[in-house]
Amino acid sequence: MRRLTSGMFMSLDGVVDADDDWQFAYFDEELFERIGGAWQSSDAALMGRRSFEGYSALRAEHPDSPMLGFLQGVERYVASTTLTETDWPGTTVLGHDLEERLRALKQQPGGDILVAGSPTLVRFLLGRGLLDELDVVVLPIVVGSGDRLFPEASTAEDLERVPLRLIECHALGSGALALRYVPDGAR
Repeated sequence: MRRLTSGMFMSLDGVVDADDDWQFAYFDEELFERIGGAWQSSDAALMGRRSFEGYSALRAEHPDSPMLGFLQGVERYVASTTLTETDWPGTTVLGHDLEERLRALKQQPGGDILVAGSPTLVRFLLGRGLLDELDVVVLPIVVGSGDRLFPEASTAEDLERVPLRLIECHALGSGALALRYVPDGAR
């Protein structure tokens, strides 16, 4: 059975939106080693429509990006009910019946499926018990505003209490904290 895993960068105040590139100051060899480990165990990527559109733009703007190198080498899946097709070969749009399609995808043989960005999708997966591992690197910066991984309860659709168990906590040389959680199962 394949695992669905997610890796995210988050500011100390919970922001995961990278529109102004505040996270890049913390990218060093140690952080890239962690990212590379997730890439090595994954043979597919899952993302929401907005993240997919951002990565598609990256193809034209920064074709030598390490993230793009990873994405070019794996099967890509996009969770979207508004996107129906894509011009990026090797990409499958998962439209309606997303939960059912993801459960079937997890049953196929293969490596991990890495969720690339996509905080809305991560919340969806957590709320339905589909996410097998949540890796969060908390960067030592307060951003002040932006999309948060867990917004106020009134805006986080279908996400109530989701108990998680910390299985790794590592302080990086940059001052960032690498945290790895798995579902606790004690719902």
